[in-house]
Amino acid sequence: MAVTGAQQDGPEPARSGREHLTTTTEQGRFSVARCSCGWRGPARRARSQARADAAGHTTE
Repeated sequence: MAVTGAQQDGPEPARSGREHLTTTTEQGRFSVARCSCGWRGPARRARSQARADAAGHTTE
């Protein structure tokens, strides 16, 4: 599966006017948060932290 967009160091606020649907996926021992807008969070060992990244992205 191809992923577009640059990897971010932390959650980036969602841009207004666009719908943001976030998910978390497993990559080996890591979890990664992704959004329908192309944003991708950093790889995390804790699933809860990946979910927190996704939640932080969709706020504001």
